[in-house]
Amino acid sequence: MTGQAGVAVRVLATRVVDAVMHRGRSLKAELTNTLLGIEDVRDRALLEAICFAVLRARTRSDAALAQWMPRPLGPRDNELKALLHVGFAQLVVLELPAHAAVSATVEAVRVLGRPHQDKLVNALLRRAQRDGLPASTPESAWPTWLRGQVRKDWPAQADMLFAESMREAPLWLRINRQRGSREAYRQRLADDGLLAEAPEGMPDALLLREPVAVTTLPGFAQGDVSVQDGAAQRVVDLLDGLSPEARVLDMCAAPGGKSAHTLERDPTRRVLALDVDARRLQRVQETLHRVGLQAELRAADAADPSAWWDGNPFDAVMLDAPCSATGIVRRQPDVLLHRRAEDLDALTRLQTRLLDAAWQVLRPGGRLVYTTCSILRAENAQQVEAFVARHPDATIEPLDDAWGREDAGGRQRLPGERDMDGFFYAVLSKA
Repeated sequence: MTGQAGVAVRVLATRVVDAVMHRGRSLKAELTNTLLGIEDVRDRALLEAICFAVLRARTRSDAALAQWMPRPLGPRDNELKALLHVGFAQLVVLELPAHAAVSATVEAVRVLGRPHQDKLVNALLRRAQRDGLPASTPESAWPTWLRGQVRKDWPAQADMLFAESMREAPLWLRINRQRGSREAYRQRLADDGLLAEAPEGMPDALLLREPVAVTTLPGFAQGDVSVQDGAAQRVVDLLDGLSPEARVLDMCAAPGGKSAHTLERDPTRRVLALDVDARRLQRVQETLHRVGLQAELRAADAADPSAWWDGNPFDAVMLDAPCSATGIVRRQPDVLLHRRAEDLDALTRLQTRLLDAAWQVLRPGGRLVYTTCSILRAENAQQVEAFVARHPDATIEPLDDAWGREDAGGRQRLPGERDMDGFFYAVLSKA
Protein backbone atom coordinates (compact mmCIF):
# COMPACT_ATOMS: atom_id res chain seq x y z
CA MET A 1 0.00 0.00 0.00
CA THR A 2 1.42 3.40 -0.95
CA GLY A 3 1.48 6.26 1.55
CA GLN A 4 -1.07 8.11 -0.55
CA ALA A 5 -3.39 5.10 -0.57
CA GLY A 6 -2.97 4.74 3.20
CA VAL A 7 -4.03 8.35 3.72
CA ALA A 8 -7.02 7.89 1.40
CA VAL A 9 -8.20 4.87 3.42
CA ARG A 10 -8.06 6.93 6.65
CA VAL A 11 -10.02 9.75 5.01
CA LEU A 12 -12.71 7.36 3.80
CA ALA A 13 -12.85 5.60 7.18
CA THR A 14 -13.31 8.97 8.87
CA ARG A 15 -16.22 9.85 6.60
CA VAL A 16 -17.90 6.48 7.19
CA VAL A 17 -17.47 6.77 10.96
CA ASP A 18 -18.73 10.36 10.96
CA ALA A 19 -21.85 9.35 9.01
CA VAL A 20 -22.57 6.43 11.34
CA MET A 21 -21.75 8.05 14.68
CA HIS A 22 -23.05 11.56 14.07
CA ARG A 23 -25.67 11.35 11.30
CA GLY A 24 -27.40 8.10 12.18
CA ARG A 25 -26.40 6.28 9.00
CA SER A 26 -26.15 2.49 8.69
CA LEU A 27 -22.61 1.10 8.88
CA LYS A 28 -23.50 -1.66 6.43
CA ALA A 29 -24.91 0.79 3.87
CA GLU A 30 -22.07 3.29 4.24
CA LEU A 31 -19.41 0.59 3.90
CA THR A 32 -21.14 -0.96 0.90
CA ASN A 33 -21.24 2.36 -0.93
CA THR A 34 -17.67 3.30 0.01
CA LEU A 35 -16.08 -0.06 -0.78
CA LEU A 36 -17.42 0.08 -4.33
CA GLY A 37 -14.94 2.85 -5.08
CA ILE A 38 -11.87 0.96 -3.78
CA GLU A 39 -10.13 -1.46 -6.13
CA ASP A 40 -7.32 -2.84 -3.97
CA VAL A 41 -8.50 -5.76 -1.81
CA ARG A 42 -6.02 -4.83 0.94
CA ASP A 43 -7.33 -1.27 1.12
CA ARG A 44 -10.90 -2.54 1.28
CA ALA A 45 -10.02 -4.93 4.11
CA LEU A 46 -8.21 -2.20 6.05
CA LEU A 47 -11.11 0.25 5.72
CA GLU A 48 -13.59 -2.34 6.95
CA ALA A 49 -11.35 -3.42 9.84
CA ILE A 50 -10.84 0.19 10.99
CA CYS A 51 -14.57 0.99 10.96
CA PHE A 52 -15.50 -2.11 12.96
CA ALA A 53 -12.66 -1.49 15.43
CA VAL A 54 -13.83 2.11 15.93
CA LEU A 55 -17.35 1.06 16.86
CA ARG A 56 -16.20 -1.75 19.15
CA ALA A 57 -13.87 0.63 21.00
CA ARG A 58 -16.22 3.61 20.87
CA THR A 59 -16.76 3.98 24.64
CA ARG A 60 -13.03 3.73 25.35
CA SER A 61 -12.19 6.37 22.74
CA ASP A 62 -14.91 8.66 24.07
CA ALA A 63 -13.50 8.27 27.58
CA ALA A 64 -10.01 9.14 26.32
CA LEU A 65 -11.24 12.31 24.61
CA ALA A 66 -13.17 13.32 27.73
CA GLN A 67 -10.00 12.96 29.83
CA TRP A 68 -7.44 14.34 27.41
CA MET A 69 -9.23 17.29 25.81
CA PRO A 70 -9.34 20.57 27.76
CA ARG A 71 -12.95 21.06 26.58
CA PRO A 72 -15.43 18.80 24.78
CA LEU A 73 -15.51 18.76 20.99
CA GLY A 74 -18.64 20.40 19.61
CA PRO A 75 -20.81 19.41 16.64
CA ARG A 76 -18.60 21.43 14.28
CA ASP A 77 -15.74 19.11 15.15
CA ASN A 78 -17.61 15.84 14.52
CA GLU A 79 -15.32 15.02 11.61
CA LEU A 80 -12.26 15.61 13.79
CA LYS A 81 -13.75 13.40 16.50
CA ALA A 82 -14.36 10.65 13.93
CA LEU A 83 -10.76 10.92 12.73
CA LEU A 84 -9.46 10.59 16.29
CA HIS A 85 -11.59 7.49 16.79
CA VAL A 86 -10.07 6.12 13.57
CA GLY A 87 -6.55 6.85 14.85
CA PHE A 88 -7.16 5.34 18.29
CA ALA A 89 -8.64 2.17 16.80
CA GLN A 90 -5.61 1.64 14.57
CA LEU A 91 -3.16 1.96 17.43
CA VAL A 92 -4.95 0.27 20.33
CA VAL A 93 -7.43 -2.20 18.81
CA LEU A 94 -5.83 -3.24 15.52
CA GLU A 95 -2.27 -2.58 16.77
CA LEU A 96 -1.08 -1.41 13.36
CA PRO A 97 2.54 -0.20 13.06
CA ALA A 98 2.49 3.08 14.97
CA HIS A 99 4.61 5.16 12.60
CA ALA A 100 2.45 4.41 9.55
CA ALA A 101 -0.84 4.74 11.45
CA VAL A 102 0.08 8.08 13.02
CA SER A 103 1.60 9.66 9.92
CA ALA A 104 -1.26 8.59 7.63
CA THR A 105 -3.91 9.79 10.10
CA VAL A 106 -2.18 13.15 10.65
CA GLU A 107 -1.94 13.60 6.90
CA ALA A 108 -5.63 12.69 6.62
CA VAL A 109 -6.59 15.63 8.85
CA ARG A 110 -4.88 17.92 6.34
CA VAL A 111 -6.67 16.27 3.39
CA LEU A 112 -9.94 16.81 5.26
CA GLY A 113 -9.23 20.56 5.24
CA ARG A 114 -8.16 20.88 8.89
CA PRO A 115 -4.39 21.53 8.67
CA HIS A 116 -4.54 23.76 11.75
CA GLN A 117 -5.49 20.68 13.85
CA ASP A 118 -2.65 18.38 12.73
CA LYS A 119 -0.53 19.04 15.84
CA LEU A 120 -3.50 18.27 18.11
CA VAL A 121 -4.18 15.01 16.28
CA ASN A 122 -0.51 14.03 16.40
CA ALA A 123 -0.30 14.71 20.15
CA LEU A 124 -3.46 12.74 20.97
CA LEU A 125 -2.40 9.77 18.85
CA ARG A 126 1.04 9.74 20.48
CA ARG A 127 -0.63 9.71 23.89
CA ALA A 128 -2.87 6.80 22.88
CA GLN A 129 0.23 4.98 21.62
CA ARG A 130 2.03 5.60 24.93
CA ASP A 131 -0.80 5.21 27.49
CA GLY A 132 -3.43 3.13 25.70
CA LEU A 133 -7.13 3.92 26.08
CA PRO A 134 -9.08 3.93 29.34
CA ALA A 135 -10.54 0.55 30.23
CA SER A 136 -14.25 -0.16 29.89
CA THR A 137 -16.59 -3.13 30.23
CA PRO A 138 -18.27 -4.64 27.15
CA GLU A 139 -21.71 -3.72 28.46
CA SER A 140 -20.81 -0.01 28.60
CA ALA A 141 -21.27 0.09 24.81
CA TRP A 142 -24.95 -0.80 25.24
CA PRO A 143 -27.53 1.95 25.91
CA THR A 144 -28.72 1.91 29.51
CA TRP A 145 -32.30 0.91 28.66
CA LEU A 146 -31.17 -1.94 26.41
CA ARG A 147 -28.56 -3.15 28.86
CA GLY A 148 -31.24 -3.34 31.53
CA GLN A 149 -33.57 -5.30 29.23
CA VAL A 150 -30.86 -7.83 28.43
CA ARG A 151 -30.06 -8.32 32.11
CA LYS A 152 -33.76 -8.80 32.85
CA ASP A 153 -34.21 -11.36 30.06
CA TRP A 154 -30.89 -13.21 30.51
CA PRO A 155 -29.58 -12.48 34.03
CA ALA A 156 -27.20 -15.46 34.17
CA GLN A 157 -25.91 -15.07 30.61
CA ALA A 158 -25.77 -11.26 30.29
CA ASP A 159 -22.04 -10.79 30.93
CA MET A 160 -21.16 -13.51 28.41
CA LEU A 161 -23.59 -12.03 25.93
CA PHE A 162 -22.14 -8.53 26.18
CA ALA A 163 -18.59 -9.87 25.80
CA GLU A 164 -19.40 -12.06 22.79
CA SER A 165 -21.16 -9.18 21.04
CA MET A 166 -17.92 -7.16 21.08
CA ARG A 167 -15.84 -9.90 19.44
CA GLU A 168 -15.17 -10.27 15.74
CA ALA A 169 -17.46 -12.83 14.14
CA PRO A 170 -16.06 -15.73 12.09
CA LEU A 171 -16.95 -16.16 8.43
CA TRP A 172 -19.72 -18.68 7.71
CA LEU A 173 -20.19 -19.99 4.18
CA ARG A 174 -23.23 -21.68 2.65
CA ILE A 175 -22.41 -24.13 -0.12
CA ASN A 176 -24.83 -24.23 -3.05
CA ARG A 177 -25.58 -27.95 -3.25
CA GLN A 178 -26.89 -27.47 -6.79
CA ARG A 179 -23.32 -26.59 -7.81
CA GLY A 180 -21.32 -29.19 -5.85
CA SER A 181 -20.76 -30.87 -2.50
CA ARG A 182 -19.55 -29.30 0.70
CA GLU A 183 -16.45 -31.50 0.78
CA ALA A 184 -15.56 -30.60 -2.79
CA TYR A 185 -15.78 -26.90 -1.99
CA ARG A 186 -13.82 -27.38 1.22
CA GLN A 187 -11.03 -28.88 -0.90
CA ARG A 188 -11.14 -25.88 -3.23
CA LEU A 189 -10.59 -23.64 -0.21
CA ALA A 190 -7.74 -25.83 0.98
CA ASP A 191 -6.13 -25.58 -2.46
CA ASP A 192 -6.19 -21.79 -1.98
CA GLY A 193 -4.64 -22.10 1.48
CA LEU A 194 -7.88 -21.52 3.41
CA LEU A 195 -8.70 -23.87 6.28
CA ALA A 196 -12.44 -24.44 6.77
CA GLU A 197 -14.32 -26.42 9.40
CA ALA A 198 -17.40 -28.50 8.53
CA PRO A 199 -19.79 -28.16 11.52
CA GLU A 200 -21.73 -31.31 12.39
CA GLY A 201 -25.45 -31.28 11.62
CA MET A 202 -25.17 -28.39 9.16
CA PRO A 203 -24.88 -30.01 5.73
CA ASP A 204 -24.38 -26.83 3.70
CA ALA A 205 -22.12 -24.91 6.10
CA LEU A 206 -18.40 -24.26 6.32
CA LEU A 207 -16.74 -22.09 8.96
CA LEU A 208 -13.61 -19.96 8.50
CA ARG A 209 -12.14 -18.74 11.77
CA GLU A 210 -10.16 -16.07 9.92
CA PRO A 211 -12.49 -13.98 7.72
CA VAL A 212 -11.38 -13.24 4.16
CA ALA A 213 -12.71 -10.90 1.50
CA VAL A 214 -15.76 -12.35 -0.21
CA THR A 215 -14.25 -11.62 -3.62
CA THR A 216 -11.38 -14.01 -2.85
CA LEU A 217 -13.71 -17.00 -2.33
CA PRO A 218 -13.47 -19.41 -5.28
CA GLY A 219 -16.66 -19.52 -7.29
CA PHE A 220 -18.43 -16.78 -5.35
CA ALA A 221 -19.35 -14.75 -8.43
CA GLN A 222 -20.63 -17.93 -10.09
CA GLY A 223 -22.94 -18.74 -7.17
CA ASP A 224 -21.06 -21.78 -5.86
CA VAL A 225 -20.98 -20.30 -2.36
CA SER A 226 -22.66 -17.57 -0.31
CA VAL A 227 -21.88 -15.84 2.98
CA GLN A 228 -24.52 -16.52 5.64
CA ASP A 229 -24.13 -16.97 9.39
CA GLY A 230 -24.71 -20.47 10.70
CA ALA A 231 -27.68 -19.32 12.77
CA ALA A 232 -29.44 -17.97 9.68
CA GLN A 233 -28.63 -21.15 7.73
CA ARG A 234 -30.52 -23.22 10.32
CA VAL A 235 -33.82 -21.58 9.33
CA VAL A 236 -34.19 -23.58 6.12
CA ASP A 237 -33.59 -26.82 8.05
CA LEU A 238 -37.00 -26.17 9.62
CA LEU A 239 -38.59 -26.65 6.18
CA ASP A 240 -37.29 -30.21 5.87
CA GLY A 241 -40.03 -32.67 4.98
CA LEU A 242 -41.96 -30.43 2.61
CA SER A 243 -43.26 -32.24 -0.46
CA PRO A 244 -41.77 -31.43 -3.88
CA GLU A 245 -43.22 -28.31 -5.52
CA ALA A 246 -44.39 -26.99 -2.15
CA ARG A 247 -45.51 -23.36 -2.11
CA VAL A 248 -43.27 -21.36 0.23
CA LEU A 249 -43.67 -17.72 1.25
CA ASP A 250 -40.65 -15.69 2.37
CA MET A 251 -42.41 -12.74 4.00
CA CYS A 252 -39.52 -10.34 4.57
CA ALA A 253 -37.12 -11.65 1.97
CA ALA A 254 -34.33 -9.08 1.50
CA PRO A 255 -31.45 -9.57 0.98
CA GLY A 256 -32.55 -13.01 -0.23
CA GLY A 257 -30.36 -15.50 1.61
CA LYS A 258 -33.22 -17.65 2.89
CA SER A 259 -35.11 -17.70 -0.41
CA ALA A 260 -31.91 -18.74 -2.17
CA HIS A 261 -31.10 -21.39 0.44
CA THR A 262 -34.54 -23.02 0.31
CA LEU A 263 -34.28 -23.25 -3.49
CA GLU A 264 -30.76 -24.63 -3.29
CA ARG A 265 -32.23 -27.39 -1.10
CA ASP A 266 -35.08 -28.07 -3.54
CA PRO A 267 -35.37 -26.10 -6.80
CA THR A 268 -38.91 -27.44 -7.34
CA ARG A 269 -40.23 -25.34 -4.47
CA ARG A 270 -42.40 -22.47 -5.62
CA VAL A 271 -41.14 -19.50 -3.63
CA LEU A 272 -42.82 -16.11 -3.36
CA ALA A 273 -40.38 -13.55 -1.95
CA LEU A 274 -42.00 -10.42 -0.54
CA ASP A 275 -40.41 -7.24 0.70
CA VAL A 276 -41.97 -3.88 1.45
CA ASP A 277 -39.02 -2.03 -0.15
CA ALA A 278 -38.71 -2.42 -3.93
CA ARG A 279 -35.04 -1.37 -3.80
CA ARG A 280 -34.23 -4.08 -1.28
CA LEU A 281 -36.14 -6.55 -3.43
CA GLN A 282 -33.63 -5.83 -6.20
CA ARG A 283 -30.96 -7.29 -3.92
CA VAL A 284 -33.05 -10.47 -3.64
CA GLN A 285 -33.12 -10.66 -7.44
CA GLU A 286 -29.35 -10.21 -7.60
CA THR A 287 -28.84 -12.93 -4.99
CA LEU A 288 -31.04 -15.41 -6.84
CA HIS A 289 -29.45 -14.57 -10.19
CA ARG A 290 -25.98 -15.20 -8.79
CA VAL A 291 -26.90 -18.67 -7.46
CA GLY A 292 -28.79 -19.51 -10.65
CA LEU A 293 -32.27 -19.98 -9.17
CA GLN A 294 -35.67 -18.35 -9.61
CA ALA A 295 -38.51 -17.20 -7.39
CA GLU A 296 -41.50 -14.92 -7.79
CA LEU A 297 -40.67 -11.50 -6.35
CA ARG A 298 -43.20 -8.93 -5.25
CA ALA A 299 -42.87 -5.56 -3.50
CA ALA A 300 -45.69 -5.39 -0.97
CA ASP A 301 -46.53 -4.95 2.70
CA ALA A 302 -46.54 -8.56 3.90
CA ALA A 303 -48.68 -7.56 6.90
CA ASP A 304 -51.55 -6.66 4.52
CA PRO A 305 -52.46 -9.83 2.54
CA SER A 306 -55.35 -8.05 0.84
CA ALA A 307 -52.76 -6.05 -1.13
CA TRP A 308 -50.89 -9.05 -2.57
CA TRP A 309 -52.40 -12.47 -1.77
CA ASP A 310 -54.33 -14.36 -4.47
CA GLY A 311 -56.16 -16.56 -1.97
CA ASN A 312 -54.12 -19.68 -2.75
CA PRO A 313 -52.68 -20.81 0.63
CA PHE A 314 -49.01 -21.64 1.24
CA ASP A 315 -47.59 -24.93 2.49
CA ALA A 316 -44.98 -23.09 4.54
CA VAL A 317 -44.22 -19.51 5.53
CA MET A 318 -40.82 -18.18 6.57
CA LEU A 319 -41.13 -15.05 8.68
CA ASP A 320 -37.68 -13.74 9.57
CA ALA A 321 -39.21 -10.68 11.16
CA PRO A 322 -37.84 -7.14 11.38
CA CYS A 323 -36.40 -6.86 14.87
CA SER A 324 -33.99 -5.05 17.18
CA ALA A 325 -31.01 -6.96 15.67
CA THR A 326 -29.59 -7.35 19.17
CA GLY A 327 -28.33 -10.83 18.28
CA ILE A 328 -26.00 -9.58 15.53
CA VAL A 329 -24.21 -6.69 17.27
CA ARG A 330 -20.87 -8.32 16.51
CA ARG A 331 -21.72 -7.98 12.79
CA GLN A 332 -23.59 -4.66 13.05
CA PRO A 333 -22.09 -2.78 16.02
CA ASP A 334 -23.91 0.41 15.01
CA VAL A 335 -27.13 -1.21 16.30
CA LEU A 336 -26.06 0.00 19.75
CA LEU A 337 -25.82 3.58 18.47
CA HIS A 338 -29.12 3.71 16.63
CA ARG A 339 -31.60 1.60 18.60
CA ARG A 340 -34.12 3.49 20.78
CA ALA A 341 -36.55 2.19 23.42
CA GLU A 342 -39.52 3.32 21.35
CA ASP A 343 -38.23 1.23 18.44
CA LEU A 344 -38.94 -1.93 20.41
CA ASP A 345 -42.61 -1.05 20.83
CA ALA A 346 -43.00 -0.37 17.10
CA LEU A 347 -41.16 -3.57 16.17
CA THR A 348 -43.22 -5.82 18.43
CA ARG A 349 -46.44 -4.37 17.00
CA LEU A 350 -45.18 -5.02 13.46
CA GLN A 351 -44.13 -8.57 14.36
CA THR A 352 -47.63 -9.24 15.72
CA ARG A 353 -49.23 -8.01 12.48
CA LEU A 354 -46.86 -10.09 10.36
CA LEU A 355 -47.51 -13.24 12.40
CA ASP A 356 -51.27 -12.86 12.06
CA ALA A 357 -50.94 -12.23 8.31
CA ALA A 358 -48.74 -15.30 7.93
CA TRP A 359 -51.36 -17.43 9.67
CA GLN A 360 -54.06 -16.11 7.37
CA VAL A 361 -52.25 -17.25 4.20
CA LEU A 362 -51.03 -20.61 5.57
CA ARG A 363 -52.99 -23.74 4.67
CA PRO A 364 -54.34 -26.07 7.38
CA GLY A 365 -51.56 -28.51 8.16
CA GLY A 366 -48.99 -25.95 7.04
CA ARG A 367 -45.92 -24.74 8.88
CA LEU A 368 -45.00 -21.22 9.99
CA VAL A 369 -41.32 -20.70 10.79
CA TYR A 370 -40.89 -17.59 12.94
CA THR A 371 -37.34 -16.31 13.45
CA THR A 372 -35.56 -13.13 14.51
CA CYS A 373 -31.94 -12.09 14.99
CA SER A 374 -32.93 -10.68 18.40
CA ILE A 375 -32.13 -11.80 21.95
CA LEU A 376 -35.04 -9.90 23.53
CA ARG A 377 -37.89 -12.02 24.88
CA ALA A 378 -40.47 -9.36 23.93
CA GLU A 379 -39.72 -10.11 20.27
CA ASN A 380 -39.32 -13.84 20.68
CA ALA A 381 -40.78 -16.03 23.43
CA GLN A 382 -43.41 -13.49 24.43
CA GLN A 383 -44.49 -13.04 20.80
CA VAL A 384 -44.98 -16.80 20.44
CA GLU A 385 -46.88 -17.07 23.72
CA ALA A 386 -49.22 -14.24 22.69
CA PHE A 387 -49.68 -15.71 19.21
CA VAL A 388 -50.72 -19.13 20.52
CA ALA A 389 -53.14 -17.43 22.90
CA ARG A 390 -54.74 -15.61 19.92
CA HIS A 391 -54.85 -18.68 17.67
CA PRO A 392 -56.24 -21.88 19.25
CA ASP A 393 -55.47 -23.78 16.03
CA ALA A 394 -51.72 -23.15 16.48
CA THR A 395 -49.38 -25.76 17.92
CA ILE A 396 -45.72 -25.15 18.75
CA GLU A 397 -43.56 -27.92 17.30
CA PRO A 398 -40.75 -28.99 19.67
CA LEU A 399 -37.17 -28.27 18.65
CA ASP A 400 -34.08 -29.87 20.16
CA ASP A 401 -30.93 -28.36 21.64
CA ALA A 402 -29.37 -27.93 18.20
CA TRP A 403 -31.39 -24.71 17.88
CA GLY A 404 -30.40 -23.26 21.25
CA ARG A 405 -31.93 -23.03 24.69
CA GLU A 406 -35.66 -23.66 25.16
CA ASP A 407 -37.85 -20.61 25.74
CA ALA A 408 -41.65 -20.72 25.63
CA GLY A 409 -41.63 -23.55 23.11
CA GLY A 410 -39.17 -21.80 20.84
CA ARG A 411 -35.39 -21.91 20.93
CA GLN A 412 -32.98 -19.05 21.63
CA ARG A 413 -29.40 -19.01 20.42
CA LEU A 414 -27.28 -16.38 22.18
CA PRO A 415 -24.39 -14.61 20.39
CA GLY A 416 -21.24 -16.71 20.20
CA GLU A 417 -22.88 -20.02 21.08
CA ARG A 418 -21.50 -22.61 18.63
CA ASP A 419 -19.80 -19.64 16.93
CA MET A 420 -23.16 -18.34 15.66
CA ASP A 421 -25.11 -15.10 15.88
CA GLY A 422 -27.94 -14.62 18.35
CA PHE A 423 -31.13 -16.01 16.83
CA PHE A 424 -34.62 -17.16 17.86
CA TYR A 425 -36.58 -20.01 16.24
CA ALA A 426 -40.17 -21.18 16.60
CA VAL A 427 -42.18 -23.53 14.38
CA LEU A 428 -45.98 -23.24 14.51
CA SER A 429 -48.19 -25.83 12.81
CA LYS A 430 -51.77 -25.05 11.79
CA ALA A 431 -54.41 -27.60 12.79
